[in-house]
Amino acid sequence: MAKRPRNNVRTARKDPVCVDGVRPRPMFVDYKDLDLLGKLTNRHGRIVSRRKTGCQAASQHAVSKAIKRARFMALLPYVGS
Repeated sequence: MAKRPRNNVRTARKDPVCVDGVRPRPMFVDYKDLDLLGKLTNRHGRIVSRRKTGCQAASQHAVSKAIKRARFMALLPYVGS
């Protein structure tokens, strides 16, 4: 049986933390920005992975820190609804 050709073309995802394609220095995500943090958590309240969000490593680290701070301040739930 002949093998099917695989489509290995990956679309580049835009980093949601970057502003106009430029990373902010120092990398900081505000824990009070609930619109952005809500997009980066799933409906169960878990942090979404880099593969799904398109974040770079430094952005994902800053996002996870911001989500954990927002949870501690009771701005985001630990468990989704």
